[in-house]
Amino acid sequence: MKTTFLFIALFFTSSAMYSQTAEEYLSRGNDKKKLKDFSGSITDYTKAIELDPNFVMAYNNRGNAKGGLGDYRGAISDYTKAIELDPNFAMAYNNRGGAKINLGDYSGAITDYNKAIELNPYYPIAYKSRGTAKAETKDYSGAITDYTKAIELIPVFADAYFHRGLAKLNINQVESGCLDLSKAEEIGHDKAYDVIQKYCK
Repeated sequence: MKTTFLFIALFFTSSAMYSQTAEEYLSRGNDKKKLKDFSGSITDYTKAIELDPNFVMAYNNRGNAKGGLGDYRGAISDYTKAIELDPNFAMAYNNRGGAKINLGDYSGAITDYNKAIELNPYYPIAYKSRGTAKAETKDYSGAITDYTKAIELIPVFADAYFHRGLAKLNINQVESGCLDLSKAEEIGHDKAYDVIQKYCK
């Protein structure tokens, strides 16, 4: 009996250490990713996944790092695995949408953003990103609607103002578009000034 209890105690102790180690690799990978050491972060995320094959966030973050290296197909593979493990993980749908945009799959991106927003209706980045995908398909009115929703959720969302301004320029709403670009510049968007100089005279 004592042997059985000892085995159980060792099992749970081992499991706790095992889980902690995977978390530590995740944390170290996150630190490297912040420093744009994407290759190093991928190594750490991969180690975390080896230790815990069901570690959803490690797959998601490794996808982000692969995207940082331009490996969008590899990123999609990791986001898809994260979604398989957690079908309600809105962030992974949003991130996979971004990778699809980079591959020119705007329809696929919109589908992923739709799912992210369905799971989390208060997800400003997903609205802004879906707007970008719609703009790429020349659905400027749909894009403006999404950028507006993103701004409602984050009133100082400079990138949403910037892209809404561009979308408005594309449908000849010059005055309103320039107001959005001016707001984006006021908040701190680094590209707004050049666009204003070109189109808002």
